[in-house]
Amino acid sequence: MRIIDEIHKEDIDSMIVLNPKNIAYLSGFNPSSFSVLILKDEPLLLTSKMDFEDANLNTKVPIEEFKSLDKIKDYLKGTVGIEKNITLGIYKKLKISSMFEVKMTDAVERLRRIKTMDEVQNIKKAVGIAENAINAVEFDSRRSENEIAAQIEYNMRIMGSKKASFDTIVASGSRSSLPHAEVSDNSLEMPLVIDWGATYNNYCSDTTRTLIETEKQEEIFEIVLEAQKSAIDVIKPGIKASYVDKVARNVIEEYGYGDSFIHSTGHGVGLEVHEGPSLAKSETIKLEKDMVVTVEPGIYLKGEFGVRIEDMVLIKNRGKVLNKIKKKIEL
Repeated sequence: MRIIDEIHKEDIDSMIVLNPKNIAYLSGFNPSSFSVLILKDEPLLLTSKMDFEDANLNTKVPIEEFKSLDKIKDYLKGTVGIEKNITLGIYKKLKISSMFEVKMTDAVERLRRIKTMDEVQNIKKAVGIAENAINAVEFDSRRSENEIAAQIEYNMRIMGSKKASFDTIVASGSRSSLPHAEVSDNSLEMPLVIDWGATYNNYCSDTTRTLIETEKQEEIFEIVLEAQKSAIDVIKPGIKASYVDKVARNVIEEYGYGDSFIHSTGHGVGLEVHEGPSLAKSETIKLEKDMVVTVEPGIYLKGEFGVRIEDMVLIKNRGKVLNKIKKKIEL
């Protein structure tokens, strides 16, 4: 396993993995209940009776039944690595700090940022399912936001997605100025922001389109589109992730809407719909080949409306947009 080499580079002899997505990434098994993956020269997966049969069919590593956190220390050796997002409660229950030298590490998350060929294919499949799902939706002003969201998620399920990668956002009229608006029973109005995603083999997609109607909405749409295109154009290996955010932000600021762009430009996507890297002004890392990120600038005019356009981008020698659906969806 590559992860063993990675933790050894940090002088870590064994590691406790608790994040279910990290366990799935490393072992091939996606736990439904509490599980622990012990990384060492001979990795071991500890899982509950509830998951034991499923784990036995899917995991790439030896398994044993999970007994208790007190027993974890028996499997560890030397310097022990723990995930940076471990909860304080679990850390205290492990009771290892008095017995081992402990190091925080994000080694698994670093590996997850760079996608394999199989991972990219799964993501592409998730993108395709999501796009086919929305193409099959009939938009009608008599329908509600909730109906449209339900139709999209139903379509994705019957087209091969076990679940949506997140709760579908359908926000119309003045509610479109809320970046993460929950769906309502309001009838559809323009503009209409739809943010949705499918999963395939546990890998996610994430796309946003904004349907527009008026001249003012068209004006804002074109600014957001210019910002998105400019950001995608500069994406390549070696570029700072923060620079991509700066490029998109500069375009929007030039038109006088800088204060209305209220989130980062994008984020990584994989087993989780939000993972590293972040295309944000605070991100310190550089982009690398085979990362998959979203590029999603937006302008939100409080009390009026909002516009966001989001595509998924695979980084090769440059940014390759994975989405096929048109930027501007016509009713």
